[in-house]
Amino acid sequence: MAGVLCALLGGFWLGEEQAALAGRVIRFHVIANSDSQRDQALKLQVRDAVLAETEKFYPEGADLETAREALSAHLGELARAGRETAEAAGYDYPVTASLEKCWFPTKEYDGFALPAGEYTALRIVIGEGAGQNWWCVAFPPLCLGAASGTVEEAAAAGYFSEDQAALITEEDQGYVLKFKSMELLGQLRGLLSH
Repeated sequence: MAGVLCALLGGFWLGEEQAALAGRVIRFHVIANSDSQRDQALKLQVRDAVLAETEKFYPEGADLETAREALSAHLGELARAGRETAEAAGYDYPVTASLEKCWFPTKEYDGFALPAGEYTALRIVIGEGAGQNWWCVAFPPLCLGAASGTVEEAAAAGYFSEDQAALITEEDQGYVLKFKSMELLGQLRGLLSH
């Protein structure tokens, strides 16, 4: 019983940490039309085109709200960049762009990981959106080509607190275990709410 109580208390604490972290980032989520090799290759081409377009919209020294406003104001242009890329590759798939709340599983990137939970995301859907997807972080720009940086640089610029940066970049990979426990707790909450 004590173990269950400790797990629940730890889960609640980690849940609060995830919520605080989620309030400081905008994820980037590209969903392919299908899992065919051609559609998966197209997904990466659309990703690159949208990332290149996104870089144009962030003003120098943007904060989270400025980035959110910039993305919101240019969703049509981001969708058009994706659609034009699909057309140039010979596809007539529609491409949509939205800024919305989405649930993400724990995801490891190069040098950091983000815990499972709900995040605001720039979401690009190609065609039916029935294929595998690609994730990264649109703000702070941790995957935006030439504008990309590291978590340490983002923390130094004030995007993350020292505790948040440490949470997502633990060198011993301990964050993965913590984040998986958060994911399991979230799934348990979902089962209990039904």
